[in-house]
Amino acid sequence: MAPLALARSRVADARLPVTPLASAALVVALILVSLALRARGIGGAFWIDEGLSVGISSFPFADIPGTLRLDGSPPLYYLMLHGWMAVFGTSEAATQILSLIFALAAIPVGLWAGWSLFGPRAGWFVAGLFALNPFLTAYSHEARMYSLLVLLALVAGAAFVHAFVLDHRRYAVLFAVTVALMLYTHNWTVFFLAAAGLTCLAIARRRRDRRKAVLLDGALAFGGALLVWLPWVPTLAFQARNTAAPWSNVPSLSDLSEALSSVLGGLGPTIGLLLVAGTGLSHIIRRRRDTERLELLTLAGLGLGTLLIAWSASQFSPAWALRYMAVIVGPLVLLAGVGLARAGRLGVAALALVALLWLPKGVQPDPSTTEKNVVSAVESYLGRGDVVVSTHPERLTVLDYYLPRGLTYVTSLGPVADARYMDWRDVLDRLREARASETLGPALDNLDTGKDILLVRPVTENSSNWKADWTELVRKRSTQYARLLRKDPRFVRRVVAPDGPDAATNGVRATLYTKVHD
Repeated sequence: MAPLALARSRVADARLPVTPLASAALVVALILVSLALRARGIGGAFWIDEGLSVGISSFPFADIPGTLRLDGSPPLYYLMLHGWMAVFGTSEAATQILSLIFALAAIPVGLWAGWSLFGPRAGWFVAGLFALNPFLTAYSHEARMYSLLVLLALVAGAAFVHAFVLDHRRYAVLFAVTVALMLYTHNWTVFFLAAAGLTCLAIARRRRDRRKAVLLDGALAFGGALLVWLPWVPTLAFQARNTAAPWSNVPSLSDLSEALSSVLGGLGPTIGLLLVAGTGLSHIIRRRRDTERLELLTLAGLGLGTLLIAWSASQFSPAWALRYMAVIVGPLVLLAGVGLARAGRLGVAALALVALLWLPKGVQPDPSTTEKNVVSAVESYLGRGDVVVSTHPERLTVLDYYLPRGLTYVTSLGPVADARYMDWRDVLDRLREARASETLGPALDNLDTGKDILLVRPVTENSSNWKADWTELVRKRSTQYARLLRKDPRFVRRVVAPDGPDAATNGVRATLYTKVHD
């Protein structure tokens, strides 16, 4: 770092609590504030993917990787959740707390990342952003892997800069280990790894005096991560051929801006951060030979590079969802924190304003159309031997979580023997070939007189959410199933849930029928 930059950094950092005791007190305070804000969402009703998390994690430990072969995800989070549930149980709150822990851990890790790369002031700004970031808040109370992915990508990004820009070669090992963990956490790590590889080559090209060392360390770090990941690659190849993401649309250019907005907490905060943090970053970037400039460009390469590579890949094989942006939150929030730290008093004001905009607006009650609420309205009518039909196949796992035991399950793909996971193999072709008369018909014929059948359909009024190949077909099959059951004279409708008009745009609705004669 240039002497002038060091002097400025020391002046800026002089007012901050940099003694160990003061620093520990402040980071604990940030964690407690974040905990108070984020814990309010703990215990909310599961949605589809959380049901899958708990269902898959309930299998024996050694069986989880094989089960995920049919699902499409890597195993690390599910194995961790399996062990967690063995100790703390399978309730909503118990399983979601694991994600909260990962989110809270991002605060001291963000402090370390910002402090070690750009000084104490930057560290505290980064820690403050991670304490309140709405993206991380949203996934801190979901039983999914996204807060874990944010944490790992933050560590990997910081370790990458240390290893390949600042020549702290021991961090290449940390980068390799963390990326290996990321590869076993979420498949979008492949895009992160590609962006990191291109960025490493760009660093080697720029740093002629260190080119061989950068390339050698890069080869060892990337090679080590890939070597650890190698046992999972055949499963990933099988998943890519047979599962994919038929529910996803091809992302447009506007989806890129929406992705950045989701990471930075909405359009207003994003614009504010870009303006103010951009001002601070521009002061660094204009110093062309400053090491800090290369650090910033490296973080941008990791964050924005991953985003662009993922978007480009999704033009050919759609696999785009805003929750997958967890892989870029670490580098981009780190960049934003450094920019605010370098923007002087304007950065402090911007941090305060963004914090206000990011504060949670309160926890809304679960809509009446959540699986939990729908099941609670009908479960007293259901008994052993009754049939539950879900026209949205992947919802069956969360329905099974809330429904009583002893029921028989059918989806628009046919009978289901184990509702704890979703078999995504060639699912689009299977649903195209499925016919309501062939999949639902036998269940209706074989049901004993006096028994009940519960038809659960997704709320599909918001047609913009149902335009992908898979979702459009699910919507069509849902209508067909409802028509078939409604017109069958052997069945009488007894209960509808939610009861009465409901303006919900997502969730499910259920209708309970009783078979009155053969």
